[in-house]
Amino acid sequence: MNIAGALAVDVREGLTRNDLKELSPKYLYDARGSDLFDQITGLPEYYPTRCERAILNRHAPEIVTGMAELVELGSGMASKTRALLYAMAGNGVLRRYVPFDVDPWVIERTAEELTELYPGLEVEGVVGDFTADLSDIPASGSPRLVALLGGTIGNLGPGERAPFLTSVRELLAGDDRFLLGTDLVKDVAVLEAAYNDSAGLTAEFNRNMLRVLNRELGADFDPDAFDHVAFFDRDQSWIEMRLRARGEQSVSIPGADLEIELADGEDIRTEVSTKFTLEALARELAGAGLELKQFFTDPEGLFGVSLCGLRAAGCNLH
Repeated sequence: MNIAGALAVDVREGLTRNDLKELSPKYLYDARGSDLFDQITGLPEYYPTRCERAILNRHAPEIVTGMAELVELGSGMASKTRALLYAMAGNGVLRRYVPFDVDPWVIERTAEELTELYPGLEVEGVVGDFTADLSDIPASGSPRLVALLGGTIGNLGPGERAPFLTSVRELLAGDDRFLLGTDLVKDVAVLEAAYNDSAGLTAEFNRNMLRVLNRELGADFDPDAFDHVAFFDRDQSWIEMRLRARGEQSVSIPGADLEIELADGEDIRTEVSTKFTLEALARELAGAGLELKQFFTDPEGLFGVSLCGLRAAGCNLH
């Protein structure tokens, strides 16, 4: 199924729910959404990217030891993995980069940039949904590092994370490794500020989801008629982002063969972002047959990067 077809199916399923309507966060990241998110990562309130980048810059040589190939799930513009690519190239072992993303535009642009930066690098992009299409990743004959960074794993609910992690395990063989970035539980004020920035970029990023539906499915949402809402749910240990209707609204979505009615103040959930403890993370990895071999964090313990593998070994905490 192509991306537009998958979008129509997801929209019909999510917007016809009787309780809380919902849209998948993967559709936040068209070209404009990806650009907005890149801007968000530079905001003072948004600590995850800053912390993760510092961790990777410090530990990249250790992380990529023995690896000749990097597979990045949810790659975007490969901004999260530049330190890893640099370290692999510096070791003279970088052979192939496999960016996996829902947006073909960002894969094409990334391939152009990286092949100029690293002559001889093979870039083999995969367009798809990493929760369903991991079988499309090309086979590898070299030890490879599969990475999912940026806290993206937190966008999946508990019932989605388990099968996804099992699918990742099935990609690994021998000395292959899985690198996972996760946001950690912390002060609620710090968490909520990261999703309610004073510049309003996250609000615009959230409303961009409706612009995607308008463009791809011929919908007639008025994005400016929705408020951005983000809050921490302690029971679920996640941030929720929602779009809240200002006033009653009737919306037509021809591409999904759908007409919906929204009440004044009714919410559409567009993202959850789970925050983990180390103990909870280790349990989930173990349940999927993965072992946490090393765990890296920033000095304040805001964000964590886990290096996982198949073989039983001790876990070193840094």
